Amino acid sequence: MNQAAPAPKENMGNPVPRIDARLKVTGQAGYSADLPTANMAYGALATSSIAKGSITAVRLERARKVPGVLDIVSVGDMDGIDKPKFGNTGASSIAPLHDKAIFHDGQIIALVVAETFEAAEEAAALIRADYAEETPSAGFDSRGTEMEPAAGKSPLFKEDVKAGDFDAAYAAAAVKIDEKYSTPTQHHNPIELFSTTAVWQGDQLTVYEPSQNVTGWKAELARQLKIDPANVRIVSPYVGGAFGSKGPMTARTAIVAVAARRVGRPVRCVVSRIQAYGTQTYRAETRHRIRIGANQDGRITAFAHEGWEVTSRPDPYVVGGTSATGRMYDYGSVLTHVSLVHADRNTPGYMRSPPETPYVYALENAMDEMAVALGMDPVEFRRVNEPQKEPIGGKPFSSRSLVKCYDQAAEAFGWSKREAAVGSMRDGDWLVGMGCATAIYPTAAAPCAARVRLTTDGEVRVQCGSHEIGTGVRTVAAQMAAERLGIEMDKVSVEMGDSALPPAPVSGGSISTASVCSAVLKACDAVRAKLFAAAVAEAGPLAGSGNAKLEMSQEKIVADNGKSAKLSDVFKTMQIGAIEEYAEFAPKGSSPEALKKLYAGQSEFHGGDQDKDSMKYAFGAEFVEVRINSHTREIRVPRIVGAFAAGRIMNTRTARSQLMGGMIWGIGQALHEATEIDKRHARYVNRDLQDYLVPVNADVKQLEVILVPEIDHEVNPAGVKGLGELGNVGTAAAVASAVYHATGKRIRDLPIRIDHLIV
Repeated sequence: MNQAAPAPKENMGNPVPRIDARLKVTGQAGYSADLPTANMAYGALATSSIAKGSITAVRLERARKVPGVLDIVSVGDMDGIDKPKFGNTGASSIAPLHDKAIFHDGQIIALVVAETFEAAEEAAALIRADYAEETPSAGFDSRGTEMEPAAGKSPLFKEDVKAGDFDAAYAAAAVKIDEKYSTPTQHHNPIELFSTTAVWQGDQLTVYEPSQNVTGWKAELARQLKIDPANVRIVSPYVGGAFGSKGPMTARTAIVAVAARRVGRPVRCVVSRIQAYGTQTYRAETRHRIRIGANQDGRITAFAHEGWEVTSRPDPYVVGGTSATGRMYDYGSVLTHVSLVHADRNTPGYMRSPPETPYVYALENAMDEMAVALGMDPVEFRRVNEPQKEPIGGKPFSSRSLVKCYDQAAEAFGWSKREAAVGSMRDGDWLVGMGCATAIYPTAAAPCAARVRLTTDGEVRVQCGSHEIGTGVRTVAAQMAAERLGIEMDKVSVEMGDSALPPAPVSGGSISTASVCSAVLKACDAVRAKLFAAAVAEAGPLAGSGNAKLEMSQEKIVADNGKSAKLSDVFKTMQIGAIEEYAEFAPKGSSPEALKKLYAGQSEFHGGDQDKDSMKYAFGAEFVEVRINSHTREIRVPRIVGAFAAGRIMNTRTARSQLMGGMIWGIGQALHEATEIDKRHARYVNRDLQDYLVPVNADVKQLEVILVPEIDHEVNPAGVKGLGELGNVGTAAAVASAVYHATGKRIRDLPIRIDHLIV
């Protein structure tokens, strides 16, 4: 008997609607803070009004007098609880109620618990603290910051990559640029607010909270509370916007759990949007210096990228995007260095494509500047420097379809109609500019487990502790099961978002589809193997077909010799009503402890530049048209075209949706988003959606996504490259290049605003 190979028949999956779409659009999908809980009490946070110093007293008297107040957890009340840890499962080592130190503005100083939400909010507003205040350092250019090399401070950024003799190559280069770029602090503003609901039943704790890592949070919360992880359950059925903000657990979760145990009732705390700016993570502010040297023919001989990143005083959060930029093109020689700047701010964290978004913005802006200096077309300049292998270790790419992306996107965009001269394209009062940029994102996967149950009537249940954060992972998991088991999609149910299910890695780094689908595939293939063996057995309905190739289709087992058997007949032979298989997937190159780490809540990523044999990346090319009013300098983005190659696309509908959202977000990075900081007090100023600008669909008239076919058998069993974080990587640089083409003004600091173009 030969079982068919797991390679997909087609590279592009069907664009089936999300299996939870109706629940979401009708309001029936239950998000964490929506789930009904009996005898609920409500929590509200009180936060610090200074950014540096220490608390000398917390005044709770007025708050306690508010009718309905049940308890107030404040400084000193967490002494019996372990402090949070900074890392993949913990957002920060700052322990706000364990000691009196203040590390940043908006740090939690108390949690009020009351009978009603209104009473909790009123009481929290009455809490006052006395401080021994010190002068804070807000970030770059502030006194009192501390700088250190970033390499080795995070397992995700081990070293500054380099190759060859940059200094000699740069000195000898015929054409050179040496420019500086910057990106601002940017904050998450998810539609679903951050929240925690803690419910104790005896010594069993259930936490309902929007999470991208229920398995990891279970282990981390148990550690902080000093209880058995078996007594902790994290439930997060749906997440209304995450993009990294709900990946690591914050200190709030343990505080709410302690409050619920103290009052003997479930406690729900929903964080206000304003307070989220100080209690959650954000995109770190960055600065860059890029030097490029090239021959007159456009071939790069020297590339250097230095980066500086703002982080909190205690935590070494590292973005470290030079790992990607240092391998993007055929540079000849490479020199990189990243530094951390410690300031009196809350700890940054992951935000969609955390390293690539700021670092590739600087790189692709510089590539456009170099093309101008050489007098070359920007697309041709990138084509000339397309590598056969990456420049650091000389490893080949498992697949690299960047040139195909540029070819298809350029044709669809009409790049050939672009007039090269700056300011030469107009439409009435509008200056027209065109720009392009590369998108890149590492392809990784992590250990994952899944359980698949198939019944005699063709019903399939898939269970996996992954998370539906809006990407459609429930749907693609169902598609994988339906495909491998020959079942229609409407007969597949998927359970996710619960630490009681088979463990899954954090839903971050664009690994979910690859990791989950690989685990589901393995579980389905274990089901297939049992069915096939029973079908061709002596008493089976396909007896004598042992040498035939078997497949599953339309609830039948089909042999290539023309015979077939109904699924129900095979089950009848086996005298059982269902087959249930549990499978564990570990990517190639995983450590011997990888699966053990999975059950302990740790995600061990593999892929990108880490593999010994090849570089695993997804690529894209983005083209942008901007229009700038010649009188008012108003900026508009009427058109974007992006072409992306990301291995097997499980569902073209959800893939396009992710890429569209990423590209629109890229417009926001280019033109809208920036967290304004009062540098005197290290305080965020625009802490709401009235003043924190984000793009909407109306900010772009035409947006086209092209999915470039690509088959890559090296990345994982499913052949999937993550793409959720790919789409927004190149957009901001393409916009900046288009603005230069239209106006002749090179804006290197984001966001690009009207005032930059008036001066």
